[in-house]
Amino acid sequence: MNVIRILVAGCGNMGASHAIAYHNIEGFEICGLVARGQSKQVLNDRLGGSYPLFDNYEEALHETNPDAVCISTYPDTHEDYAIKAFGKGCHVFMEKPIADTDQGAERVVEAARKADKKLVIGYILRHHPSWKKFIDISRDMGKPLVMRMNLNQQSQGSAWNVHKNLMKSLSPIVDCGVHYIDVMCQMTRSNPVQVHAIGARLTDEIPKDNYNYGQLQIKFEDGSIGWYEAAWGPMISETAFFVKDVFGPKGSVSIVAKEAAAAGKSDAVEAHTKTESLKVHYAQLNEENKFAKKDQWVDLKDEPDHQELCNREQRFFLQAIKDNVDLTAHAQDAVNSLRVALACDESVRTGDIVKIQPFTLS
Repeated sequence: MNVIRILVAGCGNMGASHAIAYHNIEGFEICGLVARGQSKQVLNDRLGGSYPLFDNYEEALHETNPDAVCISTYPDTHEDYAIKAFGKGCHVFMEKPIADTDQGAERVVEAARKADKKLVIGYILRHHPSWKKFIDISRDMGKPLVMRMNLNQQSQGSAWNVHKNLMKSLSPIVDCGVHYIDVMCQMTRSNPVQVHAIGARLTDEIPKDNYNYGQLQIKFEDGSIGWYEAAWGPMISETAFFVKDVFGPKGSVSIVAKEAAAAGKSDAVEAHTKTESLKVHYAQLNEENKFAKKDQWVDLKDEPDHQELCNREQRFFLQAIKDNVDLTAHAQDAVNSLRVALACDESVRTGDIVKIQPFTLS
């Protein structure tokens, strides 16, 4: 298979970025764009106006007969769209989360296994060299680790409409949290054992059983703990939307992103992956009980932008198909991060601490 013919389902922010990658990367060929609204036409015009357009996913899947499908639609469609793609013998790239339930996520993984096709989930931070460095340095800080992260987004206009649509099926700490739960698991290399979370519904514009502010706490087998906070909406404060901080017995490492964390950037997709620089602090003291080593700054200004990160994700997807890369661990991690996030949702609704049972592929 010299060229992978790919159907792009969902033409919003992430779908558009992935489509641009397919348009420009040798080895991919877009065979159709699918969306319910006008986003597919806008994207098609941006790409030169040469691709077939579809309103209906099943119709597009049948007519184009693709080798692969990119799913960047709302989370409540992910399971259904992926399983139908595998049923047609397609490889699948899917934006996170893998499904809107943990059982659904397991069904998607099983469908990929049964079809013997590749499943790649859009964990974009795994392709970011600066975040990889952040994770690597955190592992040098000893155990247990204390991990503090958030992503609060002050949104209005079309961004608030997107957030409200997302909250018809998922909360912010599930949709965004899977990224940072995945990062915490990479930092600790340990299984999460329990979670506790709280949430608040700050608007009547979202479903009564959902909330647009959430905060979770995770405990790991090795004694490490993690905190994550996420919120969406026009009422959300911007003063502390960008906290990415880890410390352990040997010191700490923090992302310091002055430009990305500036006022007005909380709802900018480009800012969410920015690092700019890392501040590394060492806890060792000298004979005078003062710090023995100065803090170290790791300059990360030459980092990929959002589009280049999407390009790297799609090059990985292409490689996985061409080289038959074993993605067992990738799928297992995607299910487990979602399982933890959904347990946090359960904790918000019940007020209970929820125990975690890790998912393992046999």
